[in-house]
Amino acid sequence: MWTWFHKLASPPHFYRIAGLTIPWFSWPALILILVGLYGGLVLAPMDYQQGEGFRIFYVHVPSAIMSMFIYSTMAIAAGIGLIWRMKLAHAVAAASAPIGAWFTFCALATGSLWGKPMWGTWWVWDARLTSELILLFLYLGFIALRSSIEDPQRADRSAAVLALVGVINLPVIHYSVVWWNSLHQGSTMFNPGAMSIQMKWPALAMLFGFMLYYGAVLFVRLRAEVIRRERNAAWLREELAR
Repeated sequence: MWTWFHKLASPPHFYRIAGLTIPWFSWPALILILVGLYGGLVLAPMDYQQGEGFRIFYVHVPSAIMSMFIYSTMAIAAGIGLIWRMKLAHAVAAASAPIGAWFTFCALATGSLWGKPMWGTWWVWDARLTSELILLFLYLGFIALRSSIEDPQRADRSAAVLALVGVINLPVIHYSVVWWNSLHQGSTMFNPGAMSIQMKWPALAMLFGFMLYYGAVLFVRLRAEVIRRERNAAWLREELAR
Protein backbone atom coordinates (compact mmCIF):
# COMPACT_ATOMS: atom_id res chain seq x y z
CA MET A 1 0.00 0.00 0.00
CA TRP A 2 2.81 2.42 0.90
CA THR A 3 4.50 1.66 -2.43
CA TRP A 4 1.28 2.57 -4.25
CA PHE A 5 0.91 5.71 -2.10
CA HIS A 6 4.41 6.94 -2.89
CA LYS A 7 4.01 6.06 -6.57
CA LEU A 8 0.79 8.09 -6.73
CA ALA A 9 2.62 11.00 -5.08
CA SER A 10 5.20 10.98 -7.87
CA PRO A 11 4.56 14.06 -10.10
CA PRO A 12 5.08 12.19 -13.44
CA HIS A 13 2.80 9.32 -12.41
CA PHE A 14 0.13 11.61 -11.02
CA TYR A 15 0.24 13.94 -14.03
CA ARG A 16 -0.63 11.09 -16.37
CA ILE A 17 -3.32 9.61 -14.09
CA ALA A 18 -4.97 13.02 -13.60
CA GLY A 19 -5.20 13.57 -17.33
CA LEU A 20 -7.04 10.28 -17.76
CA THR A 21 -9.30 10.82 -14.73
CA ILE A 22 -10.61 14.35 -15.43
CA PRO A 23 -13.35 13.29 -17.91
CA TRP A 24 -14.59 10.62 -15.47
CA PHE A 25 -15.22 13.35 -12.92
CA SER A 26 -16.39 16.21 -15.12
CA TRP A 27 -19.17 14.53 -17.13
CA PRO A 28 -20.89 12.83 -14.16
CA ALA A 29 -20.55 16.13 -12.26
CA LEU A 30 -22.36 18.00 -15.03
CA ILE A 31 -25.12 15.39 -15.22
CA LEU A 32 -25.67 15.29 -11.45
CA ILE A 33 -25.74 19.08 -11.12
CA LEU A 34 -28.25 19.45 -13.95
CA VAL A 35 -30.43 16.66 -12.51
CA GLY A 36 -30.18 18.17 -9.02
CA LEU A 37 -31.11 21.64 -10.25
CA TYR A 38 -34.09 20.33 -12.20
CA GLY A 39 -35.23 18.22 -9.26
CA GLY A 40 -34.82 21.06 -6.78
CA LEU A 41 -36.24 23.90 -8.86
CA VAL A 42 -39.01 22.03 -10.69
CA LEU A 43 -39.88 18.66 -9.15
CA ALA A 44 -39.49 19.26 -5.42
CA PRO A 45 -42.67 20.39 -3.64
CA MET A 46 -42.93 23.86 -2.18
CA ASP A 47 -41.99 24.23 1.48
CA TYR A 48 -45.07 24.87 3.61
CA GLN A 49 -43.34 27.56 5.72
CA GLN A 50 -40.82 29.22 3.39
CA GLY A 51 -42.70 28.87 0.13
CA GLU A 52 -40.75 28.89 -3.12
CA GLY A 53 -37.89 30.82 -1.51
CA PHE A 54 -36.54 27.66 0.09
CA ARG A 55 -35.30 26.42 -3.31
CA ILE A 56 -32.05 28.33 -2.88
CA PHE A 57 -31.33 25.53 -0.39
CA TYR A 58 -30.24 23.35 -3.32
CA VAL A 59 -27.25 25.57 -4.03
CA HIS A 60 -26.63 27.05 -0.59
CA VAL A 61 -26.39 23.92 1.54
CA PRO A 62 -24.22 21.81 -0.84
CA SER A 63 -21.92 24.84 -1.27
CA ALA A 64 -21.60 25.24 2.50
CA ILE A 65 -20.82 21.54 2.94
CA MET A 66 -18.23 21.73 0.15
CA SER A 67 -16.59 24.77 1.75
CA MET A 68 -15.81 22.69 4.85
CA PHE A 69 -15.04 19.48 2.96
CA ILE A 70 -12.47 21.21 0.75
CA TYR A 71 -10.85 22.95 3.71
CA SER A 72 -10.55 19.60 5.47
CA THR A 73 -8.94 18.14 2.34
CA MET A 74 -6.61 21.12 2.09
CA ALA A 75 -5.56 20.82 5.73
CA ILE A 76 -4.97 17.05 5.48
CA ALA A 77 -2.86 17.57 2.35
CA ALA A 78 -0.93 20.35 4.08
CA GLY A 79 -0.28 18.07 7.08
CA ILE A 80 0.94 15.26 4.82
CA GLY A 81 3.22 17.74 3.05
CA LEU A 82 4.69 18.91 6.36
CA ILE A 83 5.20 15.43 7.84
CA TRP A 84 6.32 13.43 4.78
CA ARG A 85 7.65 16.37 2.72
CA MET A 86 5.61 15.41 -0.32
CA LYS A 87 5.59 18.19 -2.90
CA LEU A 88 2.40 16.85 -4.47
CA ALA A 89 0.57 17.12 -1.13
CA HIS A 90 1.47 20.80 -0.93
CA ALA A 91 0.30 21.13 -4.53
CA VAL A 92 -3.08 19.61 -3.58
CA ALA A 93 -3.45 22.18 -0.79
CA ALA A 94 -2.49 25.04 -3.12
CA ALA A 95 -4.85 23.86 -5.87
CA SER A 96 -7.75 23.33 -3.44
CA ALA A 97 -7.70 26.77 -1.84
CA PRO A 98 -9.20 28.84 -4.70
CA ILE A 99 -11.91 26.21 -5.30
CA GLY A 100 -12.81 26.17 -1.61
CA ALA A 101 -12.85 29.97 -1.49
CA TRP A 102 -15.36 30.11 -4.34
CA PHE A 103 -17.64 27.53 -2.71
CA THR A 104 -17.46 29.50 0.56
CA PHE A 105 -18.30 32.74 -1.24
CA CYS A 106 -21.21 30.98 -2.99
CA ALA A 107 -22.48 29.70 0.38
CA LEU A 108 -22.32 33.19 1.89
CA ALA A 109 -23.91 34.88 -1.15
CA THR A 110 -26.78 32.41 -1.46
CA GLY A 111 -27.27 32.47 2.30
CA SER A 112 -27.61 36.25 2.12
CA LEU A 113 -30.15 35.95 -0.70
CA TRP A 114 -32.06 33.39 1.37
CA GLY A 115 -31.85 35.45 4.54
CA LYS A 116 -33.43 38.59 3.08
CA PRO A 117 -36.95 37.13 2.59
CA MET A 118 -36.73 34.81 5.61
CA TRP A 119 -35.11 37.11 8.22
CA GLY A 120 -35.82 40.50 6.64
CA THR A 121 -32.11 41.36 6.30
CA TRP A 122 -29.19 40.45 4.06
CA TRP A 123 -26.78 39.78 6.92
CA VAL A 124 -26.72 39.22 10.67
CA TRP A 125 -23.69 38.52 12.83
CA ASP A 126 -25.00 35.06 13.54
CA ALA A 127 -22.51 32.48 14.84
CA ARG A 128 -22.70 30.27 11.76
CA LEU A 129 -22.58 33.14 9.28
CA THR A 130 -19.65 34.73 11.09
CA SER A 131 -17.67 31.49 11.34
CA GLU A 132 -18.33 30.80 7.64
CA LEU A 133 -17.04 34.28 6.84
CA ILE A 134 -13.92 33.50 8.88
CA LEU A 135 -13.51 30.37 6.73
CA LEU A 136 -13.46 32.57 3.62
CA PHE A 137 -10.78 34.75 5.23
CA LEU A 138 -8.75 31.62 6.03
CA TYR A 139 -8.89 30.56 2.38
CA LEU A 140 -7.91 34.03 1.20
CA GLY A 141 -5.16 34.23 3.84
CA PHE A 142 -3.77 30.87 2.69
CA ILE A 143 -3.69 32.05 -0.93
CA ALA A 144 -2.17 35.43 -0.04
CA LEU A 145 0.49 33.92 2.25
CA ARG A 146 1.68 31.49 -0.42
CA SER A 147 1.79 34.26 -3.01
CA SER A 148 3.75 36.62 -0.76
CA ILE A 149 6.70 34.25 -0.20
CA GLU A 150 9.03 33.78 -3.16
CA ASP A 151 10.74 30.60 -1.96
CA PRO A 152 8.33 27.72 -2.84
CA GLN A 153 9.37 25.51 0.09
CA ARG A 154 8.96 28.28 2.66
CA ALA A 155 5.63 29.25 1.07
CA ASP A 156 4.38 25.65 1.29
CA ARG A 157 5.39 25.26 4.93
CA SER A 158 4.01 28.60 6.08
CA ALA A 159 0.70 28.13 4.29
CA ALA A 160 0.44 24.56 5.61
CA VAL A 161 0.76 25.78 9.21
CA LEU A 162 -1.98 28.35 8.61
CA ALA A 163 -4.23 25.66 7.10
CA LEU A 164 -3.75 23.39 10.11
CA VAL A 165 -4.40 26.17 12.61
CA GLY A 166 -7.59 27.10 10.75
CA VAL A 167 -9.05 23.61 11.22
CA ILE A 168 -10.29 24.74 14.64
CA ASN A 169 -12.92 26.82 12.83
CA LEU A 170 -14.60 23.80 11.23
CA PRO A 171 -16.27 22.39 14.39
CA VAL A 172 -17.30 25.95 15.26
CA ILE A 173 -19.17 26.19 11.93
CA HIS A 174 -20.75 22.78 12.34
CA TYR A 175 -21.86 23.09 15.98
CA SER A 176 -22.54 26.83 16.07
CA VAL A 177 -26.32 26.31 15.88
CA VAL A 178 -26.08 24.03 18.93
CA TRP A 179 -23.61 26.01 21.04
CA TRP A 180 -25.22 29.44 20.58
CA ASN A 181 -28.69 30.91 20.23
CA SER A 182 -28.65 31.08 16.45
CA LEU A 183 -31.04 32.42 13.85
CA HIS A 184 -29.67 29.87 11.43
CA GLN A 185 -31.70 26.69 11.20
CA GLY A 186 -30.17 23.40 12.27
CA SER A 187 -29.14 20.51 10.09
CA THR A 188 -31.87 19.27 7.78
CA MET A 189 -30.12 17.51 4.92
CA PHE A 190 -28.75 14.66 7.05
CA ASN A 191 -31.35 14.78 9.80
CA PRO A 192 -33.73 11.79 9.44
CA GLY A 193 -37.30 12.95 9.04
CA ALA A 194 -36.42 16.62 8.53
CA MET A 195 -37.07 16.46 4.78
CA SER A 196 -39.19 14.34 2.52
CA ILE A 197 -37.41 12.16 -0.02
CA GLN A 198 -38.84 14.34 -2.83
CA MET A 199 -36.94 17.30 -1.35
CA LYS A 200 -33.82 15.45 -0.26
CA TRP A 201 -32.71 13.57 -3.38
CA PRO A 202 -32.08 16.72 -5.50
CA ALA A 203 -29.93 18.12 -2.69
CA LEU A 204 -27.90 14.91 -2.54
CA ALA A 205 -27.52 14.95 -6.33
CA MET A 206 -26.21 18.53 -6.13
CA LEU A 207 -23.80 17.62 -3.33
CA PHE A 208 -22.32 14.64 -5.17
CA GLY A 209 -22.21 16.70 -8.36
CA PHE A 210 -20.27 19.43 -6.55
CA MET A 211 -17.88 16.82 -5.14
CA LEU A 212 -17.18 15.42 -8.60
CA TYR A 213 -16.81 18.97 -9.93
CA TYR A 214 -14.25 19.66 -7.22
CA GLY A 215 -12.37 16.52 -8.21
CA ALA A 216 -12.33 17.50 -11.89
CA VAL A 217 -11.22 21.10 -11.28
CA LEU A 218 -8.70 19.96 -8.65
CA PHE A 219 -7.02 17.63 -11.15
CA VAL A 220 -6.96 20.37 -13.80
CA ARG A 221 -5.36 22.80 -11.37
CA LEU A 222 -2.99 20.13 -10.07
CA ARG A 223 -1.70 19.40 -13.55
CA ALA A 224 -1.03 23.11 -13.97
CA GLU A 225 0.65 23.21 -10.56
CA VAL A 226 2.83 20.22 -11.45
CA ILE A 227 3.87 21.94 -14.69
CA ARG A 228 4.79 25.07 -12.73
CA ARG A 229 6.79 23.17 -10.14
CA GLU A 230 8.43 20.69 -12.52
CA ARG A 231 8.90 23.01 -15.49
CA ASN A 232 12.62 22.20 -15.76
CA ALA A 233 12.23 18.42 -15.38
CA ALA A 234 13.15 16.20 -18.32
CA TRP A 235 10.05 13.99 -17.92
CA LEU A 236 7.77 17.00 -18.32
CA ARG A 237 9.46 18.12 -21.53
CA GLU A 238 9.04 14.60 -22.90
CA GLU A 239 5.37 14.49 -21.78
CA LEU A 240 4.52 17.83 -23.36
CA ALA A 241 6.33 16.90 -26.57
CA ARG A 242 3.98 13.95 -27.19
